[in-house]
Amino acid sequence: MEKAMNRQKVLLDHLRPPSSSDHSYHPFLSVSNCNAGNSSSYHRTNAFGDDVVIVAAYRTPLCKAKRGAFKDTYPDDLLSIVLKAVIEKTNLNPAEVGDIVVGTVLPPGSQRASECKMAAFYAGFPETVPVRTVNRQCSSGLQAVADVAAAIKAGFYDIGIGAGLESMTTDLKSLKGSVNPRVKDFAQAQDCLLPMGITSENVASRFGVTREEQDQAAVESHRKAAAATAGGKFKDEIIPVQTKLVDSKTGEEKHITVSVDDGIRPNATLSDLSKLKPVFKKDGTTTAGNSSQVTDGAGAVLLMKRSDAMRRGLPILGVFRTFAAVGVDPAIMGVGPAAAIPAAVKAAGLELNDIDLFEINEAFASQFVYCRKKLDLDPEKINVNGGAIALGHPLGATGARCVGTLLHEMKRRGKDCRFGVVSMCIGSGMGAAAVFERGDVADELSNAQTVGSNSFLS
Repeated sequence: MEKAMNRQKVLLDHLRPPSSSDHSYHPFLSVSNCNAGNSSSYHRTNAFGDDVVIVAAYRTPLCKAKRGAFKDTYPDDLLSIVLKAVIEKTNLNPAEVGDIVVGTVLPPGSQRASECKMAAFYAGFPETVPVRTVNRQCSSGLQAVADVAAAIKAGFYDIGIGAGLESMTTDLKSLKGSVNPRVKDFAQAQDCLLPMGITSENVASRFGVTREEQDQAAVESHRKAAAATAGGKFKDEIIPVQTKLVDSKTGEEKHITVSVDDGIRPNATLSDLSKLKPVFKKDGTTTAGNSSQVTDGAGAVLLMKRSDAMRRGLPILGVFRTFAAVGVDPAIMGVGPAAAIPAAVKAAGLELNDIDLFEINEAFASQFVYCRKKLDLDPEKINVNGGAIALGHPLGATGARCVGTLLHEMKRRGKDCRFGVVSMCIGSGMGAAAVFERGDVADELSNAQTVGSNSFLS
């Protein structure tokens, strides 16, 4: 803060009229603290032009795995569509991209790494642009964005793409190979292998999240997603996909254009969901209706320094502020956001009350409801356009999807929405969260406040 105050003092000295011989005039401008958001602790720790900003964020529609519109679409085709979109819509020379980092979870690493490089070629990137994958389970897409932001901040390159991809139609396979018998000697290591649905049941039973609360959260997710779709709110982030659909019985191919998410159930009711049987535990509360859908989809986020974006005349969608990944008990991995969000918000110099919007992944309604209650968050600020229970959860792509959904909504809300958070739980016991700031916010001159009346500038 001291550096910022000194910088303002220098600027204000230039604005004051020439001093008189007796220096008797009263200054009409003064240096004051920046009260960004509602937290006086918030301040920029870097030069304004060095902010890492997001200038584009797009995704494919999200479609049900194995029976949705992308069941016959190759994963690399999905990724290529969003990679091409961030370049074409910003008129950026693809050769200027320093790296493409793709979050992805289920497929073998070497196979998916090759597919991602192939996708880059399909999208028009030259061979000189490197590509790599990253896997931090369900936060992989967000981790990709954070990795690119950190690399730009470190000066490794000036422009990068953080992306995410998952085709759960083709990648949804069980673990292969044997497990190290040593795992039996470590209870928490064993818990890393628990089915995610069992961890959901653990959260519900340990923290008293009822079946009705879970089903109600699911109904709300579908209701909000349906309203957002009907209101055209996803049009700014979705890139329509031209693909094929193969009839499993006749083999007949039909060419289609997919432009909306196909897992939303607008007519979902509490009564209907209450009839579903538990999936993971006989007397449990986690059902297919109050869990996230297995999904196919991809997303991409284009990042660069603010100075680069301004030089190119690109509108700034958002500013990447902070990222945090934390560890939690693997047996209740769903509590991850409750630990990660405070860590990320604190690192940004903010308080929870300063955050205007949250995108919290709805892996399971049990953990979503727990995290919301634990942090005492306003339900009106969370997943305002629905979440993964309605839209789907393509594991590696969810983080990139959430970033785009959050920033486009913040842009629509304008000055009343300054800070936003993306967060999710992570299999094997982790949570991740990142803080973003709306792109058109600038503090540089907001601290020059008028003191009294004067006529110096008349």
